[in-house]
This record gives sequence, C-alpha cells and structure tokens, in this order.
Amino acid sequence: MTFTRPLLVSLAVLALAAPALAAPAPAITPMPAKMTVSDGAFVLSSATRIHVPAGDAELLSVAEYLRGMLKTQRGLTPKIITAAPKDGESVIRLTRIQTLVAEDNEAYHLTVAPDGVTIGAVSRAGAFYGAVSLWQLATSEAGKGKVELPAVSIFDTPRFKWRGLMIDSARHFQTADEIKRIIDAMASQKLNILQWHLTDDQGWRLHINAYPKLTEVGAWRQPAGAAGFDKAGKPVRYGGFYTQEEARDVVAYAAARNITVVPEIDMPGHATAAITAYPELGSEGTPPKQGMSDWGVYPNLYNVDDRTFTFLTTVLDEVMAIFPSPYIHIGGDEAIKPQWEQSPAIQAKMKELGLKDEMELQSWFITRIGKHISDKGRRMIGWDEILEGGIAPDATIMSWRGLDGAVAAAKLGHDTVLSPAPDLYLNHRQSLSGDEPPGRGQVVTLKDYYGFNPEPAAIDPEARKHILGLQANIWTEHARTTERVERQIFPRLTALAEVGWSAADMRSWDGFARRLPANLNRLDKLGIRYDKAPFDPVPALTAADGGVAVSFTRSLELGQVHYTTNGKTPLASSPVYTSPLTLPVGTRLTTRTYLDGKALGTAKTFTLSREAIETRTSQQMGTCDNKLVLNLEDDGGERAVVLTDILHPCWLWRGADTSKGLAITAEVGSMPFNFQLGNHPEPPKVDAPVSAEGELNLHLGTCEGPVVAALPLGDSGKTPGISVLKGTVPATAGTNDLCFSFGQKAPPPQWVLKSVRLTVHGK
Repeated sequence: MTFTRPLLVSLAVLALAAPALAAPAPAITPMPAKMTVSDGAFVLSSATRIHVPAGDAELLSVAEYLRGMLKTQRGLTPKIITAAPKDGESVIRLTRIQTLVAEDNEAYHLTVAPDGVTIGAVSRAGAFYGAVSLWQLATSEAGKGKVELPAVSIFDTPRFKWRGLMIDSARHFQTADEIKRIIDAMASQKLNILQWHLTDDQGWRLHINAYPKLTEVGAWRQPAGAAGFDKAGKPVRYGGFYTQEEARDVVAYAAARNITVVPEIDMPGHATAAITAYPELGSEGTPPKQGMSDWGVYPNLYNVDDRTFTFLTTVLDEVMAIFPSPYIHIGGDEAIKPQWEQSPAIQAKMKELGLKDEMELQSWFITRIGKHISDKGRRMIGWDEILEGGIAPDATIMSWRGLDGAVAAAKLGHDTVLSPAPDLYLNHRQSLSGDEPPGRGQVVTLKDYYGFNPEPAAIDPEARKHILGLQANIWTEHARTTERVERQIFPRLTALAEVGWSAADMRSWDGFARRLPANLNRLDKLGIRYDKAPFDPVPALTAADGGVAVSFTRSLELGQVHYTTNGKTPLASSPVYTSPLTLPVGTRLTTRTYLDGKALGTAKTFTLSREAIETRTSQQMGTCDNKLVLNLEDDGGERAVVLTDILHPCWLWRGADTSKGLAITAEVGSMPFNFQLGNHPEPPKVDAPVSAEGELNLHLGTCEGPVVAALPLGDSGKTPGISVLKGTVPATAGTNDLCFSFGQKAPPPQWVLKSVRLTVHGK
C-alpha cells in the first residue's frame, strides 16, 4: 500500500518550529520527508557515547551497527552505554517514542544539536534508518577522525513499504560475502527488500536436502564457446551454490539491516537446471536437449504430475524454513507452452481437469502452488504472467512487462510491485560509452531512474492503494563478475531508493544531483564498484583545417567537463568545455567532470591522431534494426565488448566520404550463438555467404544496398578472440552511409564487428 506522511503532530510541530535558515541542506539520500537546518554543530568523535536504554536489545543492535559503520568509515570508536550519561558528555541517544504513530513502522525522528543527538522511533526499523541518516551526516565528506555534524531536525517516513532490488544469482554466481556487500549498500540507501533469484535454466543455487542432485548436477555448467575450455583444452566446470547455513546467514545479515530476503524458486518455466538434475520432472521425461549455458527463453517446463508437485512443495517447505519472508516468489514468467502442447500426458490431464487451453493449465498449476504457500502462512508473489488464466485473490503481482500487469492487477484488487522493463532493469547500459560493462544495449540512465513515476495515471487513485512499491532487477546473463554486477546496479539504485522513499514534492533531480558526490563517496567507502562511465564525456573526432575537431556528448548532463592539453589531470580550475575544440594532431586531451567542485567519473585521456579520427567502434556506429541489441563480450582471446543486434548483426557508419575510395581495416570476432529464442521464432538475419568461411560485407547506403566490398573471413574463425581484416572500397561520389554485415551460415557462431578504420586512398 502507499504511504503518505503520517499525522505525527508533536514531531511535525517540532520540525516546523525550528528556525528556518539559509544553511545548505545536508547531503542525505533518500531525501527526508521534513528537514530543518539550524545554527551550530555537533562534534562527533571517539569520545562520543551512544546511549541505549537498559534492556532494549533491538536498540542495542542498532547502536552496534552505527558504531561499526562509524569505525569502518571514519575510524571512530564511540562506546555504547546504558547508564545515564555524565554531564557535558558527548552523547547520541537512541530512544523509543511511544507517541510516534504511523501507518508503517519505519518512521524516525533525528535531532542534531550542539549539545547532543537524539534518534527517536517506535520500532527497531525506524531507529535503524535514523542511524543510517546520522551515518550519512558523518560521511558527507571523505576523511577520517572527528567530524562536525550540522544542527538539524529531521522527521522521516517512507513513501512505499516495498523498496527492492532483485539479484540474479542463477545465471552467474555471487558468493555469500559478495551478496552481503551489496546488502550493506542497500541498507545505506534505506532499501528494505532483496529478492534473491536462486533458480533458473542456467543454474540451481540453493542446496535442498531432499533433492541433492539439484546442486550436485544443476549448479554446474560448461560455458559456451572458447570460455568453456581451459588453456589445456579441458572443459571448464562453472557454477556454485549456497548451503542452507550460508543462506540463513545472509538472511540474518540482511535482517540486521532491516532488509527482508524474498526467495524466488522459478516455475513452471525457467526450470532447465532442475530438469537436468531430475529429468522425470520435465514435460518430455528426458534430459533437456539444450544444455544449461544458453541465454534467452528455453522451452523446458515442469510437467503436472503429482510427483512433480511433491517435489515442488518439498522444495518450497525447505525454502520457507530458511527464509522467514512473508512473501515467497514463484516466478511464473516466460513459460512458453510447446512442450505442454505436444505432450499426450499433459493434454490428457487438461481434459481430465476440464481446462480449455495451456493458459488455464498454468493458472491451475500456479493456484495449486499458491494454496500450498498460503497454507504455510505465507503469501505468493510472481511475475505478471501469473495473472493469465486467473489467479487467487491474495496473490501479489510483480509487473515486469511494462506497467500493464500492475494496471490489471490493481484493477482486480491484487497488491502489486512495479518492476517494469526496461525502466527498472539494471542490465541495460547506463551510457553510450564504450567502457560500459556487457549487458542489454538500450541506454537507461541514472536520470531515467530518477524520473520513474511510481503512481502511473493508468492506475486510478483508488486502486493505487494496491501499489506496494517498486523494485529494480539485475539480471546477470552478461555480468559474469560481481564487479560488473555492482557497476550495473550502482549508482542507479540510489535514484530508485529516493523515488521509493521520498514524497514526490520533496524530490528534484537538481537536488539529488547536488547530493550525488557525497553518496558516491559513501559507496566508495563501502567497497562498492559503481559505474563511473556515465559521468565521462564521450568524444567525437573529425578532421579540421589545421588539426582535429573534438566534440563531446554526455549521457548525463551533470556538472561541467574540464580539460587539459598538457598531460595533467584536469582540476576544477581547469578550462571548461563549452563548444567543440580544434586542436593540433598529436595533442593528448584529458577530460574530467566536476560538479560543485567535486570530481565525478574518471580522468580520460585521448590522443588526437589520424587513426583516432578514422576509427569507430561498434558502440560508436550503432546497429541497424534494433531487434535485440546486446553489449556482448567476446568469449575468447581478449574478451572484447561489442555492441550487436543478435537477430540482425549489422553496423552503420553514417556520412562516410567515399569520393576517393577507402581502405578498410576491421577488427572482427566470432561468438558462440548461445541463445534460446523460443519467444523470437525468426532466425537471425545474415547475408548469404559466398565462401565456406564467410566474409565481412560492406553495403552502400543501407544493409539492403549493393555490396561494394567483401573481406574474406578466411581462417579468422579458427582462433578465438579478435582478428584483423583488410580491404578496399571503390570510389563513389559524395558522402554515403555504409552498412557492415556478415555473409555466413546461420549461427552458431555469430560474427561481430569490434571496430572499423576507414582511410581515404592516398593518405
């Protein structure tokens, strides 16, 4: 349900009565509901005491958390006391405010005054969030040792009660310690739900005592392509799983930070790992044909035999014994039905049950599972497909296919969580930079996240009470390291946190941006490797009389771009880029973005050479049809990241001067085509090959235009990694668009273009 700021008369009056001065607002994120800055400051040091009422174990745990964070981040070691503080002692008081009555229990009141700090709340959750805000006040600037906290009065309560992140540990595995580090960062943003995606086609990640082969077999796979073999040519065994003890430890660690872990056990689709371990669970009764190292939508579904439901309910019982979450997520998405349609046993079952189609069978399946979950005192939640065919009224819907599922769910009286793609899907690129990690090709920026509307007009005001909140999802098909997972999550999750916590009238992009450097500093202190590429300008180079013309584009219009041409790192006092520059060939141009005098991103150096002018990467060229664009990693050699449309791999170079003819130097590579395209029935579009090995074709105009050059691939495909091809283009009057595509047999493998250099003949 949605939450407005509750009627906390005494606290609201207290906040409003404080003198309103022109002092800058502290850099707290998410933005509090009410905040008033006053004169003076409180000096926080190791001599400070944290006072907790004797016998209050919950507030004691909050005090221990706060002390640990202050020690880690600032090197301070305040003591926790239960006896009355001494006169004149520097004290942070944690206290219960029994008159604090709110619709949810996460509200708190924080006062910082020169003579002390008080955090008041009804619940441990509220006290915890007050402690987080105090920690943020202490870490707005980098540094160690004592710090002055501005005098401030804050009353705060969240807008929504579900403020979540989903982590996909099935496609690529993160260790329990890596999950904990992300949990710490979530807590620093007052997020309170971690959905843990533990099973999918590519892996089963939680040990189940009753079915040990789920992890003995289903937790391991051989990666596709060259990455599937070590240097000696032996198969690589890739994967991992969590013991039940490890999972319980993560749950407890999250709970101490007011985060509920919601487990997801996917069904009836995304079940290849389970069916690989126990083939009798599948609709075909045999091991899956596809293996477990593909991405996309597999056709493998659980069958509907009673023994399969015994398996699923036994698994869920073990899961519920580990995870005390009120919600149990059962997936329910992308369950394409060809196996059910073609199975005589399943068709007979449908007839026995009087079901008209496979959609109704899925509804029957989900309803049966939902009843078991309900009988155990929990609530079922699933992706919006579980609405299809009808569903139990107490089911909660997580809307991912845009917001249509949320609209339908709210109208039917179901609670819903907003989690639409691509808006809140973290596996999309954050900028146009070639330094972005692999993932989906569409750009969804930090500012896009901040602009997300959690109360869409399509849901009428009365039905909005069913919106529990919102959640971002990190799917890890192409994030094979935890560093990449963190880079895709952050800093965008900080924007989502503010959208989910702060009232609409308290938010502004400019205000969030001003607080961003402090928030990024805190992520650094927590060891989070956030994505810096979106803050860096992306250069475009063209030849100019007497040198090179340089212009920059920025995915985020934050701050100013400062530059130097002497090899030194730009400072906030360095020249500011305001319009295209013309500089001599050979110049080493270095840029860095600053916001209010604070550095964002990284210092980037570009050598202004003829080769740089003449070269474009796949990210700079872009794709043609935009059917299914991915920023993919080459599986062998130097593991280059290439932007490609896997359903129509082609790249456009716009406005090439072809009047004198061109020499081509192209970097190409082949990737395993490890995609299950059950929801994309058409095969990838490629040119017909002329030779058995294939060729890189250059079309004039569009990808349907005439081929004006064909560079044979030859032996390039025999070695993983990147190969270099060379050729020429005959002169054609004027400037023309050029399309690069490959003539090849149908994938696999799929050829990709990393970069192209076009040199005018005679230069």
